[in-house]
Amino acid sequence: MSAKHGIAGLTKTIALEVATHKITVNCISPGYVWTPLVEKQIPDTMKARGLTREQVINDVLLDAQPTKEFVTSDQVAALALYLCSDDASQITGTNLSMDGGWTAA
Repeated sequence: MSAKHGIAGLTKTIALEVATHKITVNCISPGYVWTPLVEKQIPDTMKARGLTREQVINDVLLDAQPTKEFVTSDQVAALALYLCSDDASQITGTNLSMDGGWTAA
């Protein structure tokens, strides 16, 4: 969590420094993203905690995400592409949470 806070602070600082050069700087903070790495961690967590696959997914990984769904890499990519578009030219210095409501809870 502290790493995300550090990136958010760095984002704000750099955004202010380059704002007059038509450069935007933002960060995306996703919750759990379904990736091969996350998938590979499930068996170890099952063994360490004595849980089923479904319990690890629902009660460990997705516990803090109110939507109870993983963020997809496609969703993160779509937001990144939007932030690179002209439509987002006035969005800068922002930390965009894409976490299924995790930070709202």
